[in-house]
Amino acid sequence: MKIEGLLSEKYIELNLELATKAQVIETMLSIAGSHPGVKNHNKLREDVLKREREMSTGIGKQIALPHAKTDAVSDPVLALATLKNRINFESIDNEPVRVIFLLATPEEMLAEHLKLLGRITRLAGRENVRKKLTAAVASSEVLELFKEEEKDFPQI
Repeated sequence: MKIEGLLSEKYIELNLELATKAQVIETMLSIAGSHPGVKNHNKLREDVLKREREMSTGIGKQIALPHAKTDAVSDPVLALATLKNRINFESIDNEPVRVIFLLATPEEMLAEHLKLLGRITRLAGRENVRKKLTAAVASSEVLELFKEEEKDFPQI
């Protein structure tokens, strides 16, 4: 499982104009909402918000990664967005965010969930990748970026 294989243009939104953390999370849930792996939208929302209340998913380096292990999905679901302006996400480094990933995996896929979180963190944590993500004007550019960056990565 690679990021590039989980993402599709339908679940990528670029240069969104949002102002609050709550707006970002709701928008990410909306973007992912049409994914065929989502079985229960309300439960997915509840589980993502529950995880966010436990600890901010602002992981630093201008990245937020709201996520959940949940029975609301039948398959891994991944969405990505970039923001026109940085917003406060209560990140661990106190920096505002501009790149957001939403990840939801079935509860029984714990190992894959953790590996995907790690891969997203490693790749998006690279300054050159973040710059390309925030500069992208088309979803196809984002997919091509991950395809290129993951070409030497093993499958999860």
